[in-house]
Amino acid sequence: MKKRLVLLFIGFTTTLFSQNYVLDSLKPKFGHLINFQANTFKMAETSPTFHQFFAKLDSVYSGEKQKLHIFHIGGSHVQADIYSNKIRTYLQNTNTVSQGQRGFVFPYHLAHTNNPTNYRIEATKAKWQGYRSSVRKDSIAWGLSGVTAAFREKSDTIIVKSNYRNYTNQPYEFNKLRVFYNTWKSDYNLTVLDPELVISDTLNLNKMYREFRFNKLIDEVSFCLELKNDSIQNPEFALMGMEFMNDNDGIEYTSIGVNGGSFAYYNRAAYFEKQFQLYQPDLFIIALGTNDGYMPKSEFDAENFRMYYDAFIQMIRRVNPDCAILLMVPNDDYYQRKIPNPNTATQQKVIMELAEKYQMAVWDLYEIMGGLGSSNKWYQNKLMPRDRIHFTQLGYSIKADLFMDALIDAWAKSTHRDKEELLKHYKTLNE
Repeated sequence: MKKRLVLLFIGFTTTLFSQNYVLDSLKPKFGHLINFQANTFKMAETSPTFHQFFAKLDSVYSGEKQKLHIFHIGGSHVQADIYSNKIRTYLQNTNTVSQGQRGFVFPYHLAHTNNPTNYRIEATKAKWQGYRSSVRKDSIAWGLSGVTAAFREKSDTIIVKSNYRNYTNQPYEFNKLRVFYNTWKSDYNLTVLDPELVISDTLNLNKMYREFRFNKLIDEVSFCLELKNDSIQNPEFALMGMEFMNDNDGIEYTSIGVNGGSFAYYNRAAYFEKQFQLYQPDLFIIALGTNDGYMPKSEFDAENFRMYYDAFIQMIRRVNPDCAILLMVPNDDYYQRKIPNPNTATQQKVIMELAEKYQMAVWDLYEIMGGLGSSNKWYQNKLMPRDRIHFTQLGYSIKADLFMDALIDAWAKSTHRDKEELLKHYKTLNE
């Protein structure tokens, strides 16, 4: 059976992506496209883990210093990090104690694919080769990111910047940096170009990273990657990700996305769980499913989808049994730009059943958009491009605001806060 991948074709503009809350002002024009009654975290009220998560979020909102970690995994919607970064920025801009470290990122540019605009990791692109777990012909070691950039030349300089185009109140700074790579090979030396910055350089063979500790907070650092010896046969440095770290409390929001990503393809990442064990997330948002269901109805195996989804939930719970897990129903889409995809409705049913099984919550974007065929209406209103799979910049902005509205609604119910007061706080952050 031939599998089809959904790849990302989003045109990025030179205009900086706005962080403003847009939903209210756009309701007169686009309100008829949105099922606002469906915009809730279904079943969050009866989920113990969500009550625990909202209590912790509420304490950060109240000004208490503590760490809260959110993971968000998906395909091309998340790799682009447009709507997920808007959510991240809302939460990290909550108050003066809410901005945690930037955390785990991947240098997509080096893998010859689109990179989020809020950080930069630069090198000689032509010297690197990209491998995605979502491409069948690709084969390499994959970790948490599901994508790897491989280097097999003699030397290169890697420039790492934790800020580029972002909207956080404070720039991201770090005094520790983890570089995840195939540590079982020692073909290359990786050194900081300014050695006076470095306090320590340690290697973790088990989780496959090298950690550099610096003597001050910085937002940029350069590395030299150099082959140890010309006699080494078939050298390889397989870069799996980086992590910007500091000692700050606050909210950390880690987004993991790979174009064409699905449960089956992330399952190819042999070191995903091993590296995920480094973290104890408080909330894990699962935004996979579009690529799992992008095929003719006759080819979609609902029970296979359920099996992969269930196994992924179990993996999260092995790492942290107390993690709240938000299951996101994919948006409506058109198969090959011609046919409304009926598989999403089947996925919706499976996702609801899994949420009930594990006492987790659901954000049903499919129902919020209007169900089968609704993506065509969003396309006609210029909120989706012609593929009717992805969203335009404005479409992603609306999606982020809808998510925040649903999150705040569930948060208010859990903590008995006034929803409108909470919502007003986030709507007016930039004022």
